[in-house]
Amino acid sequence: MKHNVKITIIILAMFLVTQFIGLYVINYYSIEKVVDGNVVNVTNPNPLPYGMETPEVQEKDYAPNFISIIIAFVIAISLLFLLTRIRAKFFLRIWFLFVVLVALGISFIAIFEPILPPFQGISIMALIAVLPLALSKIYSRNILTHNFTELFIYPGIAAIFVPLLNWIYLIVLLVLISLYDMWAVWKSGLMQKMAKYQMDTLKVFGGFFVPYLSKSQKTKLKKMRKTNSNSKGIKVNVAILGGGDIVFSMIAAGVMLKTLGIGAAIITLFGALLGLGTLLLFSEKKKFYPAMPFISAGIFLAIGISFLIW
Repeated sequence: MKHNVKITIIILAMFLVTQFIGLYVINYYSIEKVVDGNVVNVTNPNPLPYGMETPEVQEKDYAPNFISIIIAFVIAISLLFLLTRIRAKFFLRIWFLFVVLVALGISFIAIFEPILPPFQGISIMALIAVLPLALSKIYSRNILTHNFTELFIYPGIAAIFVPLLNWIYLIVLLVLISLYDMWAVWKSGLMQKMAKYQMDTLKVFGGFFVPYLSKSQKTKLKKMRKTNSNSKGIKVNVAILGGGDIVFSMIAAGVMLKTLGIGAAIITLFGALLGLGTLLLFSEKKKFYPAMPFISAGIFLAIGISFLIW
């Protein structure tokens, strides 16, 4: 097991919580829903804020949207790699701040608008409300704030992409992302380099981030404190789960939500959890693994089961 049982449970619990938040946010902005086994258009759907209106799918042709997603993904990864290579800390932090602000705004509108009295300008008020959280996440290294905001960032991102895909293109996307993940981790080492730069230099990381000490490290720390020794030499272990691993799982559950309904979405969610749990259970310490192939395998199993049931 890569991490101890306690840390493994924490990572899986955070993953599960954010997936359920994601389903709620995706459902709030959904333009299609399953009613009595049939897919119907939602009357007066809640529009995405900040100029991110969902494009209409002509005659259920998702190919242009899929191609646009792939192009956007390639551009984003290339730009991130370039800015990392030239160490453009200022621009990277501004980029992260913008993404965090918009994603949190989308999620918080979905969560709070139904319980607040109707009023104009809720999208702007949401940005103002989440601005302190976003600034704290980007410019101060607070573990609690970081992981709290992560729970709501990916639901906002997933809500943008779910309407652009059907289950067939979802499978193709997951296969491509899994192949890229394997190449970036096992072949090129690109993923490790970017993660290290984000954590060590930017002090910002896209994903769950849980530092912890092993039993031997805790014992060593106690001894050093008793002798008033400098404890800075103790290296802290870190359990991380990348943002891509979280959001693509959420997108998969959202696509199944609009395809077969809430039951299929929940099965897909737990399929992703099964894949992630399997990875964490059988992975070895001090080794890097691409999570998406394992998560995608769990999702594919869940999709197959869903179509057998419904």
